[in-house]
Amino acid sequence: MESLYILIPISIVLALAIGYFFWWSGKNGQFDDLEGPAQRILMDDDDTSHTKESQK
Repeated sequence: MESLYILIPISIVLALAIGYFFWWSGKNGQFDDLEGPAQRILMDDDDTSHTKESQK
């Protein structure tokens, strides 16, 4: 029972810290473009024809 006096305040402080950092990351634009980096990888032009010509 005595451990609850320590664990409950720690869990409340931890929940508030997680909530604050989630709010902070949302305000700083961390979640603005979630699909852009994934699409950028797919649209990357890996044109290797110029390297094949220079090796000949």
